[in-house]
Amino acid sequence: MLHSASGLNGCVSAPHLSAALAGRDVLAKGGTAIEAMVAAAATIAVVYPHMNSIGGDGFWIVQEPGKAPVGISACGRAAALATPEFYASHGHHDAIPTRGSLAALTVPGTISGWAKALDMVPEDRRLPLGDLLAYAEAYARDGIVVTGNQSDCTRAKLSGLKDVPGFADIYLPGGEPPEERSILKQPALAETFATLAREGLGSAYRGSLAQTHAAFLEAEGSPLRFGDFERFEAEIVEPLSTELSVGTVFNMPPPTQGVSSLMILALFDRLKVALGEGFDHVHGLVEATKQAFILRNQGLGDPDFMDRAASEWLRAEDLDALHARIDRKRALPWPHEAKDGDTIWMGAADSEGRVVSFIQSVFWEFGSGLTCPDTGVVFQNRGAGFSLKAGPNQLGPGRRPFHTLNPALAHLTDGRIMAYGTMGGEGQPQTQAAIFSRYAMFGQGLQQAVTAPRWLLGRTWGEVTTSLKLEDRFSPSLVAELEACGHEIEMIAPFSDLAGHAGAVVRHPSGVIEGASDPRADGGAAAF
Repeated sequence: MLHSASGLNGCVSAPHLSAALAGRDVLAKGGTAIEAMVAAAATIAVVYPHMNSIGGDGFWIVQEPGKAPVGISACGRAAALATPEFYASHGHHDAIPTRGSLAALTVPGTISGWAKALDMVPEDRRLPLGDLLAYAEAYARDGIVVTGNQSDCTRAKLSGLKDVPGFADIYLPGGEPPEERSILKQPALAETFATLAREGLGSAYRGSLAQTHAAFLEAEGSPLRFGDFERFEAEIVEPLSTELSVGTVFNMPPPTQGVSSLMILALFDRLKVALGEGFDHVHGLVEATKQAFILRNQGLGDPDFMDRAASEWLRAEDLDALHARIDRKRALPWPHEAKDGDTIWMGAADSEGRVVSFIQSVFWEFGSGLTCPDTGVVFQNRGAGFSLKAGPNQLGPGRRPFHTLNPALAHLTDGRIMAYGTMGGEGQPQTQAAIFSRYAMFGQGLQQAVTAPRWLLGRTWGEVTTSLKLEDRFSPSLVAELEACGHEIEMIAPFSDLAGHAGAVVRHPSGVIEGASDPRADGGAAAF
């Protein structure tokens, strides 16, 4: 029997235990779930650096007691100089480079998102910023124990990162990927957190940190300038939502693929599958995924430039039409274009009823790889996802790139509030659907729903195959059924990184809070 963490005072789930514990400690000091999440977000940027950084973006869904959920979009916009002509003049006509200075073309938005979230906490009860960042500063200064995940990831991606300015000095001690259980210190990053605590989070956009980063980026050839940082501010947005038979699910609007996650669940709900874990469950979710992804790949991007609002994709008549295209017995031929991404998801809840779903990312492993030696910050390569051709995701000054990131939250009909999510690029909506359906539709325990074998349709994490990948804990009879109906099956490791690093936090009407974390990662759920 798999058990989730549970308590009455709060819970934090994170893919690295140190981040979960930092958040739990903030809750124990009387902090809110929002403050706990800021502490966890800062900490995980230090202890899980291959997956995220304060040089990346972030998205929040915040549920406060008695209020409608609120979204925070800390999605960095493209530099004023970032145009197709700029890249053509640098010898790139077809695609934006994925590593190096030319890949670092969007403002890192996540710290602005932290600030927006903290604004939601009444000032007279807010913990000092230094208390929230102290855990991250200490880990950066004193050192982290390198996880096997970080070591393996660095080794696998070494060829594209080793020559990027600043990367090797921090993340390749002695010129080699760090070994598992070795100690990695990041003193420049420690000083950055000390600066943020001293000057405030605005230093990253209008203060000394922004000036340092702008000078470094310009010197290295990035199109980002101080004015791009100065103009940026995270936005409060209204989450998208859709009604299911078991409750209401919420996710982020474009430029994230949150609408895809909602569509998959809405389409699957229409199939009225009675039992989990069998052919109808897996096949139904995979086929719903295909319908959602076809639409996503055709029209999702910066909402200011989309032909049709994503909210319209969730209209009942549109979903009914897509549902009618799903064959209950045959697989739709695949592939369609896949989206990459590397990320962390974390969730938190407090005793007052707040629930937070949060995601933070640098896009690929270590993002652009470009690392400022004065601050220890590695910059995201999210802008590499822009297209240089006309369309909703075309590069342009101030535009927002397509984001795989999409933290999810649900109001279940019995009063439970569920925050859930995962890293994994293309796999994020698929893993969300697996966990939500198992827990909310088929009654599995929360930790069981996260631990159970998962699947991935298409590419992610640099994989080139577009098959339906199944962790090899699925029964051979189910695998045979899926193959017989036309799915191209590829078996992967029993607990594979390809299936994402997921987690969930649930607040029950009784006040009990429980959390689950993914055995595929290095994390935990800390409740008290």
